[in-house]
Amino acid sequence: MNRRPRLLVTAAVGATAALLLTACGGGDEKPKGNDKIAGADTGGETSASPEASATASAGRPKIELPSDLHYNFEWRKTGDKDKDAVLADGQLFIKATDQAIANQDALDPAYRFYSEGELAAATQKYVQRFVDHKARTTGTYRFYSESVSLRGDGSAALTYCEDQGKAYNKYVKTGKVDKTPVTKNSYVFYNTVLKRNSDGVWVTQDMLSERASSKCQP
Repeated sequence: MNRRPRLLVTAAVGATAALLLTACGGGDEKPKGNDKIAGADTGGETSASPEASATASAGRPKIELPSDLHYNFEWRKTGDKDKDAVLADGQLFIKATDQAIANQDALDPAYRFYSEGELAAATQKYVQRFVDHKARTTGTYRFYSESVSLRGDGSAALTYCEDQGKAYNKYVKTGKVDKTPVTKNSYVFYNTVLKRNSDGVWVTQDMLSERASSKCQP
């Protein structure tokens, strides 16, 4: 089992939230996680900064991640304050989940700050699988083709693609890296729903993923 599907299939499809670390080649023992280094976004001025909504509330958890895993957010600012806050907090949920995997802590408080409900419970199970395998990831993840829209019920829809072609399994105890070839399964499409809570944070409530999606192929 190698490159992970980034996150979750949730109650948005009418079933109990579930997290699967699926394989796209190689052995079946190796899960993929998503550990990332804080501040390693390389999207330059076009990226939506995670700090965009950081002043919305006090007490945001600090996120510190390994220096050997990076990500490139190619998400562009929209010029709309709320949409840019959705993009920023969507990034922070990804990073917070990565921190839990890096820390090998399925109850890490950061991802619970940026998610709620069944998605938070599903994330806990997802992280626990990496803990059980004593594994995380190394390399670079790229995020692109984002789309964000605000909905009448106060929620927001955020979709995006992820390129996992340069990210690999890394085992915590040995440091061994399992490099795998790039295939169509290296590209994943995500459909997420966020809602702003009473502290002004856009928390992720639902997330659906589609590996090898035609929307994300190069």
